[in-house]
Amino acid sequence: MSPFLRIGFSNFEMDPGLAYHEEVLNPYCAVYMKEAVDTEKGPVYKQKKPTMYPPWSTTFDAHVHKGRIMHVMVKDRTAELKSEAMVALDSLATRCKKESGKLEIWLEMKPQGRLRMEARYYLEKSDPESEREREGLFALHHRRGAIKQAKVHIVKCHEFSATFFPQPTFCSVCKEFVWGLNKQGYQCRQCNAAIHKKCIDKVIAKCTGSAINSKETMTHKERFKIDMPHRFKVYNYKSPTFCEHCGTLLWGLAKQGLKCEECGMNVHHKCQKKVANLCGVNQKLMAEALAIIESKQQARTTKDTEVISREGPVSVSQPGVVRAPSGLVTGVPGVSWDGPVDGSKLITEEVPDEEPLYAVPRKDHQPKFNVDDFVLHKMLGKGSFGKLKRSGQFYAVKALKKDVVLMDDDVECTMVERRVLSLAWENPFLTHLYCTFQTKENLFFVMEYLNGGDLMFHIQTCHKFDLHRATFYSAEIICGLQFLHSKGIIYRDLKLDNVLLDSEGHIKIADFGMCKENMQDESRTCTFCGTKAVPKTETRTTILLGQKYNSSVDWWSFGVLLYEMLIGQSPFHGRDEEELFQSIRTDNPVYPRWLTKDAKDILVKLFVREPEERLGVKENIRQHNFFSSTDWNALEQRQVAPPFKPTLSSPSDCSNFDKEFINEKPRLSCADRTLINSVDQTMFRNFSFVNPGMNRIAAH
Repeated sequence: MSPFLRIGFSNFEMDPGLAYHEEVLNPYCAVYMKEAVDTEKGPVYKQKKPTMYPPWSTTFDAHVHKGRIMHVMVKDRTAELKSEAMVALDSLATRCKKESGKLEIWLEMKPQGRLRMEARYYLEKSDPESEREREGLFALHHRRGAIKQAKVHIVKCHEFSATFFPQPTFCSVCKEFVWGLNKQGYQCRQCNAAIHKKCIDKVIAKCTGSAINSKETMTHKERFKIDMPHRFKVYNYKSPTFCEHCGTLLWGLAKQGLKCEECGMNVHHKCQKKVANLCGVNQKLMAEALAIIESKQQARTTKDTEVISREGPVSVSQPGVVRAPSGLVTGVPGVSWDGPVDGSKLITEEVPDEEPLYAVPRKDHQPKFNVDDFVLHKMLGKGSFGKLKRSGQFYAVKALKKDVVLMDDDVECTMVERRVLSLAWENPFLTHLYCTFQTKENLFFVMEYLNGGDLMFHIQTCHKFDLHRATFYSAEIICGLQFLHSKGIIYRDLKLDNVLLDSEGHIKIADFGMCKENMQDESRTCTFCGTKAVPKTETRTTILLGQKYNSSVDWWSFGVLLYEMLIGQSPFHGRDEEELFQSIRTDNPVYPRWLTKDAKDILVKLFVREPEERLGVKENIRQHNFFSSTDWNALEQRQVAPPFKPTLSSPSDCSNFDKEFINEKPRLSCADRTLINSVDQTMFRNFSFVNPGMNRIAAH
């Protein structure tokens, strides 16, 4: 077993015991991994890896070796050294193991300050194959889990992310206590304002830390412009008092903070310059008043639209209007109805404005399902599979705990997965969803049971696929990817593990939790995501360079996957994530001599680092000579016979899944009752869904 630590830094504070101290402006971390080297004068620490600059609330991996240390520096925007600390990775790993694999501590820095650090201990499986990999043979020998970076909510230029507050904290909007376990609320990465998650829509002031000198701040015109500066003066507090900006306690014995002479607001010295000019303004009440005004305006606009619709003819292709069956007209921008005129295919469940309109069934025409309708049989990994009691048919059931989803700030990812899965019914190369339902504690996805195994499982048994098999799989993957792109969806997690085989040997793309919606050709995004062993290179590179990206990232990932299928190893490699990322940025893949001319050419064009020049974006990938023998029309109809058919003994056969999972007894783990009672159930109000195809199944 090869141990490694997943480390993240979330916050930096100067010594809280000081009554006043110099403020650190826009602090950032620099991490130097150093190895112990024996010399004549004794052991000396030398840096052998590139310096890392991990953003706040993100993670990086570091393998644990004897004599390896992590040198952490915190600097400000002037690049002057402020504080530093040395951490021995083996000692940190020992502490993590004593704390059940997870450690959250304040790391004391020199000469002053402290750094909030979180570390998790993991064991990476190793065997003779992996030892040879370190020597130069980079075979595909283990699965890669996706790393979801901290989600950032941009509100009024604030960069809010879910945060663990180690000390009592109060919301800067509603002034109430931020309570709960783990990541209790949000904190702005720029100005450190702390708020409840429920108060994020009540923030009315722009962030002073990120927008004070920006062009947007200088030119943006708002209907309600508030500019009421506070009149702060140093104050001696005789009882415990909390900062009304960052929400934490004012430390010290005298002159602990500042108090506004007008509104009585209390803040730290360090928070004075970050407080918005809202003297005497109650953000919560102001936001509620503005919401009422906005709702009344929308009601009037809707009424005017209905009048226009009655007075004149409406074209189905008219932008912003959808002509639905039975004369129903709904105002949904950029959506058209291409399906049959069937009232049962209309969506009637309440959907937020930002959600795309998918053709899903009307609620009152569908049966309702719950966990008692299914008998759980085997654990498959991330979920389990079972059969519907009324039909005896087998399904894959994925269960998510609501408290974990909320703590990880993954509500939107879960809803995206549900929406994309409901759309996947239209394409034969995407995993189909039958229904979703929920209990007070869990969310359930009921999907088709694909027991042919994933491509990672099969490539481990034969090292690599022959040319015909790799061409067939890649062509079907292209059909699935291009369907998603046509709907404005970037997949962002293409890898061998997420491509499954059905009982006939056709592929099915699975796991849509990393998808990004509403991404048309001109759209770009900058979300940071990736996979541990094969990072989405284009995503990571463009983020570090401050650039944005589009569907071109999927074609890079497709190139990585095709390379692995043809050659049996990854195109980029490193002993850990730092080395791997450096390899991706600078190295060119090695192409064996036996690789065909067309195979090498398509890989070279997929690994072009300029997104707009990459195959799949610049040219139609279907027309490449690598697919010269592919009948695309027959392929899309699943009329091309697969080159390989999985060996299955029965519909419930699970021999193509990892044995470590299927030997476990399937069960739903119990959640903390107190935590579940505090869950805001309205966050999941649009989760329940029943596919039109479920009608036929439930009738049996």
